[in-house]
Amino acid sequence: MSGYAGLVSRSLAYLIDTLTVAVLAGAGVAVLGTVAAVAGAEVRGTAPWIVSSSLVLLPALLAVYCALFWTLAGRTPGMAVLGVRVVRADGHPVRWPAALVRALLLAYFPIGALWLIVDRRHQGLPDKIAMTAVIREG
Repeated sequence: MSGYAGLVSRSLAYLIDTLTVAVLAGAGVAVLGTVAAVAGAEVRGTAPWIVSSSLVLLPALLAVYCALFWTLAGRTPGMAVLGVRVVRADGHPVRWPAALVRALLLAYFPIGALWLIVDRRHQGLPDKIAMTAVIREG
């Protein structure tokens, strides 16, 4: 391992990924809203429901996005830009259950990640619970 990633690189990576998911979800909501508007009065009433449910489901979409990328590549696109990777605490690639637990905790309780500020291995609470670490590459 090259060393543990700190607050700035991890936060910027998370911001990039969050914005990516938000833009993609927003585009999907816009398409559904347009279809509802064109479809007529019966369907038009569902547009507010689509928008409000997307706000509730956005953290879930972010969690699935992160968990899939961590499982398949060890990093999300935002993490790739910043040169960091998620691994198990023993340095091996992260597996699906740990990736999903970590992703759900980060999506629904992001403040818990701030524990990394006081931890010697820069592990936030999601890392502690999922037994993962974020390392710098190279």
